Amino acid sequence: MTVAGLLAVMVILLAAFALPGVNTAVRHVPVAVAGAGPSPVRLAATLDKAAPGAFDVSIVASEQASQNEILHRDVYGAFIVEDGGLTLDTASAASAAVATSLTQTAQQVGTAMHLPVTVHDIRPLSPDDPKGVGLTAGALPIALGGWLAAMGIIALIVGAWQRLIAAAAFAVGGGFTLSGTLFALGTFDQNYWTTSAAAMLGIAGTCYFVLGFERLLRGRGIAVAALVLILLGNPLSGLASAPEMLPHPWGALGQFLPPGATGTLLRNVSFFDGVAIARPVVVLIAWAILGLAAYHLAGHLHKRRTPFDIHMDAAEIAASAPAGSGAPDHRLGRHRRGAVAP
Repeated sequence: MTVAGLLAVMVILLAAFALPGVNTAVRHVPVAVAGAGPSPVRLAATLDKAAPGAFDVSIVASEQASQNEILHRDVYGAFIVEDGGLTLDTASAASAAVATSLTQTAQQVGTAMHLPVTVHDIRPLSPDDPKGVGLTAGALPIALGGWLAAMGIIALIVGAWQRLIAAAAFAVGGGFTLSGTLFALGTFDQNYWTTSAAAMLGIAGTCYFVLGFERLLRGRGIAVAALVLILLGNPLSGLASAPEMLPHPWGALGQFLPPGATGTLLRNVSFFDGVAIARPVVVLIAWAILGLAAYHLAGHLHKRRTPFDIHMDAAEIAASAPAGSGAPDHRLGRHRRGAVAP
């Protein structure tokens, strides 16, 4: 039975991590189209014919307007049709996978419209990490780091307030460490302080969520945290591709989980000067508040425990402790003094 359960867990983990990658494709990726006269309309029709359902096309007034939309994270790229050819403006910092796909599509459209194609990467990734591997790999450390930190705090630190303070200290130290590591790897090369602050928020949201649900639900809370952060949060973060490239609605859901929100926040702070950060900031604060609320509720429930509950706990401890260990008396003494369970 145990072996069957472990095999089932292994299959679930494999499916959770592999399925999003296997089913990755360009789906409703927002792009802009610009040009003079009827050319943008014809270009939009050509795009839809070349890749049905792949793009959500918006027509803008000029190339400058389309570049502004890219830099404000409204679109991933822009096709500009002119008399002399077709220009693609893209931003690999937004998603290297999407930028590659847009480049391939631009070549197809240029061939169909008999136009030469020019590609401009107006917001590239760092030259030391041109594929953004460090940012892609950062989702799992963010999820696991906060989860493991919470487990360590629960195991080593006694006291409700002491645990909350330790989590805050770890978030600050972990934010500087994670950001510094990504700078050392060459993934980021600017905005160190704001990038560190973004990492702190991501780690704090994760750690407080785990602490709160473990205190409220014990072992079940740890399982819920693992499901949210690792089993769902990491593969649905979209960091390896883009949220729009994951099957609907999983890509959108991933942006409301801590790993996806943290990855988007780090990307937008480091490469796009902090635009479009409101949603990931709100998401991470919400997870932190949810964890703190669960933590407070658990403390309130512990204070309301009846003498009968305490007597039953003492009986269970006495029955499970080895003979002569002294553990029952120590634990029972804590209950008699009215200590609140951590």
